[in-house]
Amino acid sequence: MEDMGGRCTIIEMTVESRNGVPVHTHANEEEHFIVLEGTLQLINGNESLTLSAGDSVTVKRGTPHTWANLSDALVRMLIIFTPGNMEETFRMIGASDGSDLAEIAETAKNGGSVMVGPPPFENVYSVMSPRPKS
Repeated sequence: MEDMGGRCTIIEMTVESRNGVPVHTHANEEEHFIVLEGTLQLINGNESLTLSAGDSVTVKRGTPHTWANLSDALVRMLIIFTPGNMEETFRMIGASDGSDLAEIAETAKNGGSVMVGPPPFENVYSVMSPRPKS
């Protein structure tokens, strides 16, 4: 990855069916979502959105937000944080097995993100409630 000098962090994510994230805020970054494939549910403050391929939205810093794939198909999206420097936080969360919620919350908090609640969607798996192993 080319060094962006902390200007942004860009993540391409593939999201399985019924997967999402807890409601959270970012103290330092705007978070930009661009849906490449599929349909994504996103709550941005008090606004509930359904985003399809080609749609984009920006979440302002400090705004509680969450997203989930409520469909049966995969969702592919780009998430862009401005400014950047979120890489290490995502590496640490990605390396977690999801069993230590306090560790996940502390890792996120150290990166400027605060989890403020569980996903507000029914039957959605997240780092707070990992998908059961089959």
